[in-house]
Amino acid sequence: MDVQDAATGGAFAASVLGSVFAVSDFAARELLLFAGIWFLIGALDDLALDMTWLLQRLRAHLRKHVHQPDPPAAPPLNYAVFVPAWDEADVIGDMVAHCLQRWPGDHYRIYVGVYANDPATAAAARAKAGEDSRLRIVSLDVAGPSSKADCLNRLWQALRRDGAAQGFVADAIVLHDAEDLVHPAELDLYRRWLATHAFVQIPVRPLIDPASRLISGHYADEFAEAHARKMPVRGALGVAMPCAGVGCAFRRATLEQLAAESGSDAPFATDSLTEDYELGIRIHERGGRGAFVREHDASGDLVATRAYFPTDLGASVRQKTRWMIGIALTGWDRTGWGGSPGDIWMRARDRRSALAAVVLVAGYLGLALWLATGIGVIAGLYQPAPVDPAARALLVLTGSTLVWRLLVRAVCTGWEHGRAEALWSLPRALVSNIIAVMAARRALMAYAASLRGAGLAWDKTRHRIPAAPAPAPVPVAIVPVTSAMAGGHG
Repeated sequence: MDVQDAATGGAFAASVLGSVFAVSDFAARELLLFAGIWFLIGALDDLALDMTWLLQRLRAHLRKHVHQPDPPAAPPLNYAVFVPAWDEADVIGDMVAHCLQRWPGDHYRIYVGVYANDPATAAAARAKAGEDSRLRIVSLDVAGPSSKADCLNRLWQALRRDGAAQGFVADAIVLHDAEDLVHPAELDLYRRWLATHAFVQIPVRPLIDPASRLISGHYADEFAEAHARKMPVRGALGVAMPCAGVGCAFRRATLEQLAAESGSDAPFATDSLTEDYELGIRIHERGGRGAFVREHDASGDLVATRAYFPTDLGASVRQKTRWMIGIALTGWDRTGWGGSPGDIWMRARDRRSALAAVVLVAGYLGLALWLATGIGVIAGLYQPAPVDPAARALLVLTGSTLVWRLLVRAVCTGWEHGRAEALWSLPRALVSNIIAVMAARRALMAYAASLRGAGLAWDKTRHRIPAAPAPAPVPVAIVPVTSAMAGGHG
């Protein structure tokens, strides 16, 4: 009787497990089908961009053999370099020192905006600048943090007052963050390109921290693709060129127009988490031309902004959350879709990150269930139905496009950072996906709360920068600022 009961119990358990594996198999197939279809759509989108990029490079290569007339000489420009700073005492001194050393001459002023409750940042900037008169510490009369856009607006107002009080009139405004490492040839590049464009953006090249090669390095992979492939395509299509918020310069007249339209002398949108991205689109909509410029200096070095990005998972997720809210979610309402097919295509690409995260979750969950089903097959507890030919074809197509996508990413990373980093880009693709999924969850929750009236918080991330020796001493001016605006800075 015991043997019969055991046999009955074993058969029942096998039946239950078979049912569990059957459900797992069904769910895996449905999830992988859903993910596969969207992966393929995204892959075709990426492939279209790849082909446009390759065609653009071929045309550029052919033009090298055709004599081009020399461009008209660009007049010299005076620059105001805006650096909004909240709780940046650890990096602002070295950032200012790097600028003063790498940019000789008296044709620029660095405007560092510091808050009333953050004396350490102001002190750090003064300490490394010595008495250099090219530094302007703009002391805001409000407690921080407000928002990056709010701080930039206050710097803009300080610049306007400087023109009247001190006689320094800036022809162009350059944006940088407190952790940026600037390039010596940057201002000269702006001088030449601003002669024919309303604003100019140069590449951002993230510095890779050897102690955090996976997390800090995934930024290098993403920016290598974006600034070696995607942004040049946007330029070739003549569509709106988004700003990165660093390594970009604007004609003063362009910001004057935006400030006048705001009604409060505020060219930067304080109600946006990604005012830099929107700024380029707003300029394009008003007829201004933007340019993304990849140039190398006489030594062959790319003229780009270098910076360390977050090295830990939490900080990276917070930063990506802010980008996703500002570009992929609130951007639908704030910037629309543009008028041309090219604009619609590029803005759809910008906003697909939230959907891509959902597809990634479905794909990874489907893969996990498929592996679980495989255990049942190996144990002889379940025998799945043959894979449908259409599903098999979809699997082959998505697998092939995934290999192509990883190859393109590795090529772009290798181009910018060398062969070793090209190999590292392969495991970092998984890290990038994990961070994207975590950021999407936080972004969707925050966006849903904002639709119910909650404010969008600005998550602060810690920064670092390579050390710079202090430059020779000259007088530092402190410009007090008064006005009333608010937000959240980071």
